[in-house]
Amino acid sequence: MDNREEVREFLTSRRAKITPDQVGLPGGSRRRVPGLRRSEVATLADMSVEYYSKLERGDLAGVSPGVLEALARALRLDDAERAHLVNLAQTADGSDALTRPRRRTATRQWTPHRSLQWTLDAITAGPAFVRNGRMDILAANPLFRAFYTDLYATPGNQQNLARFTFLDPAARRFYPDWDSFADITVAIVRTEAGRNPHDKDLHDLVGELSTRSDEFRTRWGAHNVRHHSTGTKHFHHTIVGDLSLAFEGLDMASAPGLNLTIYTAEPGSPSEEGLHLLATWAATQEGTSGTERSATS
Repeated sequence: MDNREEVREFLTSRRAKITPDQVGLPGGSRRRVPGLRRSEVATLADMSVEYYSKLERGDLAGVSPGVLEALARALRLDDAERAHLVNLAQTADGSDALTRPRRRTATRQWTPHRSLQWTLDAITAGPAFVRNGRMDILAANPLFRAFYTDLYATPGNQQNLARFTFLDPAARRFYPDWDSFADITVAIVRTEAGRNPHDKDLHDLVGELSTRSDEFRTRWGAHNVRHHSTGTKHFHHTIVGDLSLAFEGLDMASAPGLNLTIYTAEPGSPSEEGLHLLATWAATQEGTSGTERSATS
């Protein structure tokens, strides 16, 4: 697959982020490029300027692991960026077709095994859900559906967190720190694009969001990637108010490319009380819906 433009923009953007001071080089006021020059990256990576220029033009086909590691060190890539560089190199030489998990291309049609849904339903202390790299919600427990009530209420978002974040005005209320959520969302989707470049649904999603959201398009052009597995996030729910929740994201060995995420609150905290109230509200809503279904049957 020809991914030269993707490679070129990624390497250029990483080079632009490094200042001479960070790598012990003199700065000066006559520099015409942001960050490092090509010659400086080549020196740091112990390769010729001509060879590095070839790589930055997008030609990663056949590049050895040693060269990729030298490039990662020179550009000070973090773990997520290193993995993204490897994925780009695999795509360039075609080896990703052999290493890419076969199930990943079919996640749109993927449905949870009933034991997984039982497991999700058994998690009652916090919202829990399964997503793919496109940010589609593939399975969830009842508390997640109550937690993300705006996501499920929005017509046309296809239960996709990226669409919700950038196209639904409710997201800016639900996420008090919307910019952080927006950055994370794009970084996850960009990481998936490097890992699974043949996903047509992913390309369609990126095209849609780039067309409809300036905020997405700007972030997409930054080529930032990241691993997203643990941390704390802040939310504002219309029913229970402010919530501060820790999360753990677990890659699913039984379904490569999918991630199980569980939110929880600190024991004894106001956020834990808020989740209890949310669970009570969700049960009430479910009871009301059940009564309405019985009345109309």
